Amino acid sequence: MIVDEFCFYKQSNPNTNTEAHFWIPTALFQAQYTMARSALDEMSATGAFERTASTFRNIISRDPGSRFPVESGRYHLYISYACPWASRCLAYLKIKGLDQAIDFTSVKPIWERTKDSDEHMGWVFASSGTEEPGAEPDPVNGAKSIRELYEIASTNYSGKYTVPVLWDKKLKTVVNNESAEIIRMFNSEFNDIAGNAALDLYPPHLQSQINEINEWIYDGINNGVYRCGFAKKQEPYDEAVQKLYQALNKCEEILSKQRYLCGDQVTEADIRLFVTLIRFDEVYAVHFKCNKKLLREYPNLFNYTKDIFQIPGMSSTVNMEHIKKHYYGSHPTINPFGIIPQGPNIDYSSPHDRDKFSK
Repeated sequence: MIVDEFCFYKQSNPNTNTEAHFWIPTALFQAQYTMARSALDEMSATGAFERTASTFRNIISRDPGSRFPVESGRYHLYISYACPWASRCLAYLKIKGLDQAIDFTSVKPIWERTKDSDEHMGWVFASSGTEEPGAEPDPVNGAKSIRELYEIASTNYSGKYTVPVLWDKKLKTVVNNESAEIIRMFNSEFNDIAGNAALDLYPPHLQSQINEINEWIYDGINNGVYRCGFAKKQEPYDEAVQKLYQALNKCEEILSKQRYLCGDQVTEADIRLFVTLIRFDEVYAVHFKCNKKLLREYPNLFNYTKDIFQIPGMSSTVNMEHIKKHYYGSHPTINPFGIIPQGPNIDYSSPHDRDKFSK
């Protein structure tokens, strides 16, 4: 039953065999039941969150015969400051000194309708440079949404409309939308035109260690917070929380003995972990119910997060206003009224103690 701007909503709880009744804004109710091709849809029959794989998996290569060769100014990175997967690509762009060779655009933080013809909610571009600080119109294709980019690249595309999107201006298509592969390209393939080519975040002698660390950090932490937040039943939530804190405790132990995850130099593993940690107390502890222990209660992890944040270029990749607006404003099934908490407003530029591990 719909009355003006609000509707009467019934929700059953399979854990207690009870039914809750309350009013929510009609627009949020409609979005909740028509939202498609986003992380909110990736649920198993058991109520657990299961992330699907990315679709565009082309590689930019220094090989002169490559379909996607290295060229300054040819590629454009579309991101959301809110998205951790996109943010790690932007982090590489900044700390490798590639932002003069590859430009980027951020979408607005809160999902909106991507087309008038259906109810899909997703990433949209600002209509002007002043509409939303940090977000801009699409300067390459004039697209109104990330969805439109995918439809330009493939007329029969049926996957998710995700960020990051690494775009080829010359061929007018998506090169790659898998952040794990984009950061590898940024790390090595563009070194001839990178401002900080000497920085190698995936050095040969540490690659096997980085791969192993990435695997359990992704499973337990990067994706683990989403498995907590998007779980629709108690059991998968409990399993995800247990795995999350086991992984965080493991990180805390490692970082009690050395400055970074792989020793005395920052690597890909650190950047991948950082994008989750920087969002933890501000978003995940509240919005995704990861409140068993805060990041600030882990002395080594907390100081480590400040250490990574203070790497030249990294702080510019963190827009906490976008981060909080997105999570609290784009998931009506979790936060129906879109209320954004005021705190905790952590100063990650404050002093840390990680220099004690410097040789």
